[in-house]
Amino acid sequence: MLRTTLTAATLALVPATATLAGSHTEGAASPAAMATLMDQSGAEVGQVEIFETVDGLLFQVEASGLPEGGHGFHVHQTGTCEGDFTSAGDHYQPGENSHGLMAEEGAHAGDLPNVFAGPEGNVRADLTSSVLSLEDGEAPVMDDDGSAIIVHESADSYGAEAGAGGRIACGVIEAAS
Repeated sequence: MLRTTLTAATLALVPATATLAGSHTEGAASPAAMATLMDQSGAEVGQVEIFETVDGLLFQVEASGLPEGGHGFHVHQTGTCEGDFTSAGDHYQPGENSHGLMAEEGAHAGDLPNVFAGPEGNVRADLTSSVLSLEDGEAPVMDDDGSAIIVHESADSYGAEAGAGGRIACGVIEAAS
């Protein structure tokens, strides 16, 4: 079982954490929002269920058919997924923070930990953000123009320059039905 954890020292600087394993809340509460991940050909490659928690948002990711290795995983500023997915805009950043989970002054609100695809291209990850909210607060993902989840071709560096490469999957965040 693959598991990634950020250290306590890092968590003081990081508004999000990630755990990869079978920790999904199967049989528990229903998600408040969802995003269906599509590749650029329009094929469905996964789902992201989003739960409201007392500490922010929990993103439960399941995807398949991705290249093996790490992939940047971000919330982007606009809820559209057209063409090469640049329609989703930049990382969601309602504040003036810099990019990167390791930024001393804090990261973009939409910066989340990388997800990792195994040899068969499957991803299963739980990620939390204490900065993001659904509709209230300073960083709501369901604002007037919505938000999208983007999966990048490579891992994010967590530094000032993301280095995560092109956008290989996109999903518009929508209220769960």
